[in-house]
Formats: sequence, C-alpha cells, structure tokens
Amino acid sequence: MALIMKYIESINRYMDTHSDSRTKDWPMMSSPFPTLAVCLTYVYLVKVLGPRLMENRKPLHLQNLLVMYNALQVVFSAWLFYECLMGGWWGSYSFRCQPVDYSDSATSRRMVHACWWYYFSKFTEFMDTIFFVLRKKTSQVTTLHVIHHGCMPMSVWFGVKFTPGGHSTFFGLLNTFVHIVMYTYYMFSAMGPQYQKYLWWKKYLTTLQMVQFILIMVHAFQLLFIDCNYPKAFVWWIGMHAVMFFFLFNEFYKAAYKNRIMKQNAALANGHAKPNGYCKSINAHDDLFLPQTTTTEAAAAASATAKANGNANTALSNGHANGLKNGYKALANGDAVTSLTNGSAHKSNGVLLANGFGNGNGYATQLLDDVAQELKHRKTPK
Repeated sequence: MALIMKYIESINRYMDTHSDSRTKDWPMMSSPFPTLAVCLTYVYLVKVLGPRLMENRKPLHLQNLLVMYNALQVVFSAWLFYECLMGGWWGSYSFRCQPVDYSDSATSRRMVHACWWYYFSKFTEFMDTIFFVLRKKTSQVTTLHVIHHGCMPMSVWFGVKFTPGGHSTFFGLLNTFVHIVMYTYYMFSAMGPQYQKYLWWKKYLTTLQMVQFILIMVHAFQLLFIDCNYPKAFVWWIGMHAVMFFFLFNEFYKAAYKNRIMKQNAALANGHAKPNGYCKSINAHDDLFLPQTTTTEAAAAASATAKANGNANTALSNGHANGLKNGYKALANGDAVTSLTNGSAHKSNGVLLANGFGNGNGYATQLLDDVAQELKHRKTPK
C-alpha cells in the first residue's frame, strides 16, 4: 500500500511540475484519479447496477425530461462551439500548427475556460446512457456507446491539465458542432412520432460523426511531418482516439444500415408463403399464380388456399406440403393416401412428388412447377 501511495505521489508531483499552472487549482484538475473514479463508476452503473435494478421494473416514460435535457445540450454545445471560435479558431489559430498560448491574454484565458467547460460537458453526457437504462433501452447501451462516453472525460482531462489551448482544441471545436446537430436530432426524436418525418437525416448524422474523426486524424497527424512547438505525445493521443472512434462508428454504421438493408431483402426473399394461396418466386419480384382452370377445378383450387397449420386441404404451411386439391390426393399430416415424409417420393394421380418441394423457407418451387404443368395439361384440349 505504501508503494502505491508513493507511486501516486510521484505522479502528482510530476504533473504539478509540467502542467499548466492556470488550471492546477480548478475543480477535478489536481489529480486524474477523481476523474478516473467517476468514469469507472459510470461504466459499472450503466452496464451492471442499472440494468439489475431495472430488471423487474417497468421502463420510465421520460418524454418531457428528455426534450428538456436535449434542448439544454444543444444550447450548451452551441455556447462551447462559440467559445472555441472566439478563443482562437476564428481567425487567430493556424490549422497547420498552433502551439499552446500559456500567456494571460484575454483570448488565451477564454480558450482555457472553454477547455474546462468542454471537459465538464463530458460528464453531463453520461445522462444519455442513464436515460437509456431507466427506459430499459438496453440495446442502445452498446460497447461503442459506453467506450465513447466512458473514455472522453479522462482523455479531455489530460488536455485541460497540460495543453488547454492550441492544436488539440480543434477536436473540441468539431465535436461541439457535431453535438449541436446530434442533440437537435435527439430533441426532435423525443418529441413524439409526429416529428419522425423531420428525422430522415439520421443516417447522415452517423456519417457526419465519421467525417469529424477523419478531419481530426488528418489535423493531428500532420504534426508528425512538420516542425511545430506542440507536444508529440498529445498528437498521438488525439490522433489515436480519432482512429479508434472512427472504426467503432464505422462498425456501427455497417451494422445499423447495411445489415438493415440486407435483412429487408432477406425478408422479401423469405416472404413466399401468402395467406391467399399463392407463392412468391425466389427473387421476390414475380407472383406465381396457378393457371386458370375450369369452374370445378377453380373451386377445388380455392379450397386449397387456406393456411391452417398443417390441417388437411392446406397449401403451404411453414415450408411443408400438406396437400392440394387440384387433382391431387389430399396430404393431411401424413394420414391421407399419400404423403411427403423426409423427402420420400410418392405418386398421386400420376404426378410424381419428389424430394425437395419444401425448400426450408416455404419456397415449394418444384411443387408449384408440377402443379402448373398438370393444370396446363388438363386445360389443353385433347
């Protein structure tokens, strides 16, 4: 224990020697451990304790609170964005190389205060996840979400402690702008379904977040190739954070949108069995209707269109061929004259019922082909 305390003391001494004296006595700035403790508590709360407490409770309805919270976040983010601009990025800072201004000028002081408030905003964003837990939206508490929110306060702490201003504040400038857009989306989404028609741009919000990280990567890593009076350690720190978040958001984008499109296409492809007695083709474009027959045959065919969970005289149910009355013997759960069992072949009225009519998802394409051929043969004058 004494060794641990000695190690902590040496860290604090090193930080006091090399940190920015302007932020040394500000709240949460004396040591990284309070911030680390809050971040770990957040992870435990939203991944373990919160879901456990809500397990046997009904989800809370927080519509009004969510609208108010997101509106405040929009205002807070807009103010931070403005302060970052006025603290240097509106005309004073260089996008190519910007050392930290450690003077007591009004502009540098303004940026230092903006950096601390940006650090503080990372704690307020914990409420995003807490609201998900209280509403039992556990699917939203993803690894990406928890890592993103759990890492940011600790990451920003080092910037405020050592480099409150200069090159790395470009991250905060872009991030506050993205948060203006993001919390505006969340605010309208919380207002209710009548506002859903205004939220068509959700997909582009994720794209905007990924573009943000690309710009941060390029902006940070350029200092590896040019001479600039800015700590290389913070270049790597900011740049690698941007790389990590880019790939995490990219995976989310593919999972949320590309996989959704694939599922929709698969749903169309698997939606062959219809309650009105016809089947979709494998490509899910053309309807395979049975050919027109005589009145007697049509009546018999109509009676074969009911889906009845495997009862006699049904067409297709859950991928099984349970019988058709258009000139075939009824196949009723294997109790009638003929049946299809484990791919065995039987004849009914001279028509061979071979393996593979039920293709697992209710395609039954071979059966339909045989039915069509038989009915066509009957319709042709002799």
